Amino acid sequence: MAYPYLVFKAIENGISWVAPVILSVVFLRKAVNKNKKILNILIAISLLLGAFYLQTITARILPVIIQLILMCFFGKTLLLNKGPSLIERFVRLEFSDFPPGVSEYCRSLTVIWTAFFAFNAIACITLSIFGNNAQWALFNGIVIYLMIGILVISEYIYRHIRFPDLIIPDPISTIRTMVVNGQKVWMDVQGNDK
Repeated sequence: MAYPYLVFKAIENGISWVAPVILSVVFLRKAVNKNKKILNILIAISLLLGAFYLQTITARILPVIIQLILMCFFGKTLLLNKGPSLIERFVRLEFSDFPPGVSEYCRSLTVIWTAFFAFNAIACITLSIFGNNAQWALFNGIVIYLMIGILVISEYIYRHIRFPDLIIPDPISTIRTMVVNGQKVWMDVQGNDK
């Protein structure tokens, strides 16, 4: 969450190359420990080259990668048609059986989140190239999180209206379930593309 502010300050101080260099080290470390070595090495080299030749844009474009990863993570479960949508996978962790319509609702919600992250990626790219540093930092450091909060709260309220008879866990329990089981769901989604 602090990344936009740190990049903003780095750009102001003429050291915008720091963030891409640090992230390239992370990807090189992943290349040593993971089976996708070539991809991680290519990403690291790209970040290093960007750090020295396109410092500001490279530092500002990195949130795009996060948005695209999230978009793909959600969208993958819609495109593969192997098993439930991403949100349904999390819902099934809290409910073994649920009433008719919930599966379709979860699929629609997964579409909304996929579109949300696609919109964010486009906005991040646009601000990285055409926006000033303050606009970029404001969008990536505050606006995205406000939009996530509005989307989560709106969906939670709508869920109570849409399914009035369903016992819905409180948000803290849902977040706890997602954090505890997130790795399992991630591995499950990754396993479906093989």
